[in-house]
Amino acid sequence: MFEIRRYTAGQADEWNAFVAASKNGTFLFDRRYMDYHSDRFEDCSLMVYYKSELYALLPANRVAETLYSHQGLTYGGLLMSSDSKTAVVRDAFVAVNAFLRQEGIRRVRYKHIPWIYASLPSEEDLFALNNVCKAQSCSRDVSTVVMLRHRLPLSELRRRCVRKAQKAGVEIKEVQDCSAFWPLLEDNLKARYNARPVHSLDEIALLRSRFPQHIRLFVACKDGRVIGGTLLYICARTVKTQYISANDEGRRVGALDLLFSTLLDKCSENGMEYFDFGTSNRPDNDDLNDSLIFQKEGFGGRAVCYDTYEYSL
Repeated sequence: MFEIRRYTAGQADEWNAFVAASKNGTFLFDRRYMDYHSDRFEDCSLMVYYKSELYALLPANRVAETLYSHQGLTYGGLLMSSDSKTAVVRDAFVAVNAFLRQEGIRRVRYKHIPWIYASLPSEEDLFALNNVCKAQSCSRDVSTVVMLRHRLPLSELRRRCVRKAQKAGVEIKEVQDCSAFWPLLEDNLKARYNARPVHSLDEIALLRSRFPQHIRLFVACKDGRVIGGTLLYICARTVKTQYISANDEGRRVGALDLLFSTLLDKCSENGMEYFDFGTSNRPDNDDLNDSLIFQKEGFGGRAVCYDTYEYSL
């Protein structure tokens, strides 16, 4: 009753329509987002049909004999409709795995979609990973999430920094042009982590033009100069910080504290449910960056895990 097909560009409309109606998909799985970096990955996304109807999607790429639920995305996994049932999803994994074996895949690394991005309970895949695939947990990143309908108060340190920023005349505003923020972000990442943004300025401008309601930039300014900011990815009920950065002056006057205090209030007023500050694992050894998560938890955030599983075929 299952048919597994490799995604092709000619199926983009069918793919995107399913993502938009799914119970655990976000705009990151829209092909207009996914395909901006298609030259970097060998796409191996799958479309799962059940009784001749599209039943699920698996955004994925291939490296040699390993299938990854897509390496170019923060989270991934099986996208399902509200009609998805546990027994059928279990059987779908059997069919998917049989297809992958025929394609020469010997190993799968699977990123589960955190529950805060789902509109309905969506952990049918976790049952299948355990009972069908015998998968093992191979990575657990920890994100810091504020539950906006039941907010914890800011810590005293964060409140002091908010007052400091207000006294210094810091202003918070949304801007459409990323060009003033991006050099600040690039310089800060290089100096502090010897890293660079995942997206170039041109790439983020392209994505913002395609998803203007979902990708928005808020900055902290002093005397007309950008001294800090955050690029937000806005989904149906969850807001995620894709990038956060401040220069030396911004850190000194507490610019990010005022920025996030303001944004948490606005997101709560607008009916959003979760504010995801992103993960705080060290990139070199997967350990916790204590100082980074301390700052995020000061805004009332607590842990939600981003899990990756692995299994052999």
